Amino acid sequence: MATATTSAPVKAVTGGSFLIEERQPSDIFTPEDFSDEQRQIAETAAQFAANEVLPAADEIEAKHFDVTRGLLKKAGDLGLMAVDVPEAYGGLEMDKVTSAIIADRMSVLASFSVAFSAHVGIGTLPLVWYGTDAQKEKYLPKLATGEWIAAYALSEASSGSDAMNVRTRAVLSGDGQHYILNGEKMWITNAGFADLYTVFAKITDPADPESKNAKMSAFLIERDTPGFTVGAEEHKLGIRGSSTCPLILSDCKVPVENLLGEAGKGHHIAFNILNIGRFKLGAACLGGARISLANGVKYAKERKAFGKSISDFGLIQQKLADSTARIFVGEAMTYRTVGMIDAALATIPEDQAHNSREIQKRIEEYAVECSILKVWGSEMLDAVVDHVVQIYAGYGYVEEYPAERAYRDSRINRIFEGTNEINRLIITGFLMKRAMTGQLALLPAIKQLMDEVMSPPAPGFDDAPDELAREAGILANAKKLALLAAGTASQKYMSNLADQQEIMADLADMLIEIYAVESALLRARKMTKGTNRVPQVYEGDLGVLATQYYAAHAMTIIEPAARRVLAAVAEGDMLRTQLAILRRLVKHEPADTIQMGRELARQAIDAGRYPL
Repeated sequence: MATATTSAPVKAVTGGSFLIEERQPSDIFTPEDFSDEQRQIAETAAQFAANEVLPAADEIEAKHFDVTRGLLKKAGDLGLMAVDVPEAYGGLEMDKVTSAIIADRMSVLASFSVAFSAHVGIGTLPLVWYGTDAQKEKYLPKLATGEWIAAYALSEASSGSDAMNVRTRAVLSGDGQHYILNGEKMWITNAGFADLYTVFAKITDPADPESKNAKMSAFLIERDTPGFTVGAEEHKLGIRGSSTCPLILSDCKVPVENLLGEAGKGHHIAFNILNIGRFKLGAACLGGARISLANGVKYAKERKAFGKSISDFGLIQQKLADSTARIFVGEAMTYRTVGMIDAALATIPEDQAHNSREIQKRIEEYAVECSILKVWGSEMLDAVVDHVVQIYAGYGYVEEYPAERAYRDSRINRIFEGTNEINRLIITGFLMKRAMTGQLALLPAIKQLMDEVMSPPAPGFDDAPDELAREAGILANAKKLALLAAGTASQKYMSNLADQQEIMADLADMLIEIYAVESALLRARKMTKGTNRVPQVYEGDLGVLATQYYAAHAMTIIEPAARRVLAAVAEGDMLRTQLAILRRLVKHEPADTIQMGRELARQAIDAGRYPL
């Protein structure tokens, strides 16, 4: 597998183990570890987005799809569409970090980045991983260059989050030469101008089309296939310049050689592709947040009120600081996760490098982290664009200013790639399932914690006495609090915990914030100067400030979530005992987030954008 070689390879670790295992800064991959080649690719993508995509924004938003297709072709000419395609089929076959970098840097206009990401991710990857040699030879060279555009059709009116409930049916023709598909797909990105569609349907017996034995399968369907029709464009709240249409299949004749993967194994394709979609969405949200922050800084510096720039006002600086800190944390989480995926993929033997089962196994290992990126990234972007609308004030509500469009565009991300509600259930459910099967030593960790919390508290948290020792302590106790909440919830509900969705979601929120704080902490320590494990930090360091600032915010989510879980699963003396433990675990010296925020805002204002 060709890669953009990283300067600091990291080791593969067990997915979800961040809750029960300690990590060192050297264990994770960060943006500071990008290789020279990765930095060049990042710059190429960023320049393309700034010089080609943004100037065409009005035409793209007006649904001039010839402009969008032309830009996708230009991106293909630069190699930006080929990063995940094998070299044998005209691609560059680079690592997932590079793929995430491109998704990140291209995301300056959501309508275009949605079209781009749908093509290179969920549109092309099913074919890369599951296609036959003949299918790959026929389609991948065209997709890699942007000559053809791809779409992915899973959702239906009755099966959005419930992906396995698809109603579209496929029946093998009498002569065995075609599958005949009937049904309708909804909300399909790129549908209006795509050339190739990955369509999911259930293969059934013609005599019993509703049989429970119907086999979920995937099919490659070309646009001009008989019986295949693209419906009218949807008119959407946001991402208005992207194409979203229904697909109608009416006795659609698909050659049997266009079955993708094995019959009845379509769910494997769907779910594994979604893991990629989730981490790429997290990366794309970073790009959207950066440009929104830059717009907010620019406007705040230019806008005068009460005789001075509004960027001098503390409450405006607070919004800039919060946005800056969140972007720093998001970068740490995203590239940590994708770095782990690359490390896992690197363990595949050379003779199995293109084995889809081996690839999907390595990526599925980090399903929890991918879902965390999707949830946290989409909600981070929502927070940033909301701050920027408020900075623009009345102008933020007017279409001709960029804040309004970014605010509308952001909302879809909490629905894309599985709703945030579904992903929260995946986060907790996947971890608990791994604990029950012994793949993750979560249950012993819970038992050890239960023994520990009944003893007097031990002094100190962290053996690295730096400016982030307080945050290390917050993190250590947050992990204990999550284990306490998960342990008491699982003890009460056992295997029925999955039915308690509110508790599952609160546990997920705790896990999400723990992963966020730990990622930021490790990145900040890795950034600081020093040659040993005790970093020499310096005043005003962005990584330290952002981590301190964000950790304080994270506890405002973790503590209430833990309280709700404990109140739901215990009562009387048991509840009072557990709340006493909670109070012990959340006790910490508060950070001066006002002063930290002013410094973070100053750095963003001085830079005119996100400072790193």
